[in-house]
Parts: sequence; C-alpha cells; structure tokens
Amino acid sequence: QVQAVESGGGLVQPGGSLRLSCVASGSLFIIYTMGWYRQAPGKQRELVATITRGDSTNYADSVKGRFTISRDNAKNTVYLQMNSLKPEDTAVYYCSVDYVSGRSWGQGTQVTVSS
Repeated sequence: QVQAVESGGGLVQPGGSLRLSCVASGSLFIIYTMGWYRQAPGKQRELVATITRGDSTNYADSVKGRFTISRDNAKNTVYLQMNSLKPEDTAVYYCSVDYVSGRSWGQGTQVTVSS
C-alpha cells in the first residue's frame, strides 16, 4: 500500500499564490505518474495537472500558464505551484500517486481564494 499526504492549502486573496506538496510513503517500489485533482462543492472531481516519472506534464486548460507541477523522485514528492489564483480555483485539492499495484489518493487539502 502507498499512502499520500498533502499539505500547503489555505486561504489566499485573488491574484495570490500557494504551493501544495504531496509526499508518498509506504510499500514503495516504483511510482509512475503523480498528479493533482480538485473538487469544488457540487461539482465532480477534475484533473488539474499530472507529471510522469520522466517529467512529462499535462495541465487542464483552466490552469495552463498559472500552475506548475513538479516532482522530486528521491523524496517521492509532487508539488503544485499555483500563481494568479482566482476564486474559481477554490476547491479541495487531491494528490494522486500511480504505482505498480494501482492508484492511491491523498485525503485532500482545502484551497480557498477569496477577498
């Protein structure tokens, strides 16, 4: 089993920045793709960004140019740098970790963008 724990959420004003982190631990063999998803109240969970082990990235159109995903394989950690935040970015952000036996999700961290 692999566990994922997010940190870094909080309250920020529009135009501000936050950096999310997610550390994977447990029975680690090889971690493949890592990613961030989000779920706003009353909406389905949606992809924000993913990054492969080889650092290929994929972003939702709504965050391109504002968010940057990165990872540190030595630390089994994935990051999400969020700049120019908008009220519509408000959601619970979840980390995903793909490994040989499947996918694990973190518990989520709340990001609220409000003045």
